[in-house]
Amino acid sequence: MKTFLKQFKKVNSEPLEKSNILWSWIGSFLGILAISYFHNDILNDKDLTLVIGSFGASAVLVYGAVNSPLAQPRNLIGGHILSAIIGVISFKLFSQNILLASAFAVSTSIFVMQLTLTLHPPGGATALIAVIGSPQVHELGFLYVLIPVTSGAFILLSIAVIINNIPKHRYYPESLKDYNKKWFSDD
Repeated sequence: MKTFLKQFKKVNSEPLEKSNILWSWIGSFLGILAISYFHNDILNDKDLTLVIGSFGASAVLVYGAVNSPLAQPRNLIGGHILSAIIGVISFKLFSQNILLASAFAVSTSIFVMQLTLTLHPPGGATALIAVIGSPQVHELGFLYVLIPVTSGAFILLSIAVIINNIPKHRYYPESLKDYNKKWFSDD
């Protein structure tokens, strides 16, 4: 168990506390549930084909690694939107060669996220899904950028801001840590 805890501290930006684990679970449950509800009931997406897999990876970051620079709002929103645009463009340019389109979408999204300081690892998956996704995803064209990508990212962000700021020892976004210390300290 000591070895596990030592390794956990090396790879996790959050303290190993039961409350952090619980709040991560609650946040990710509510975030994915809200995205699924939005797509199922509001958009009538009964198969949930527009609940893209990259949202699961984003949930890990914004609820489980709230202090990570890769989880911050600029990265979450910017990374997904830019990658979605690049993914759609890649499919439109290279749809006859899905191998080329896939590689181009992911590598270009990484390049653009790095240049714009919006690196969010799930963004690479968002770009890839635009290329290798279902015919329903391809039919969306640039609407894919708005629904499901932008809507889903903002749903995750909204719930992350609420849930991650309930416990007194968690702050999201990271910029709230200094703000809260300044305005709400007991000094």
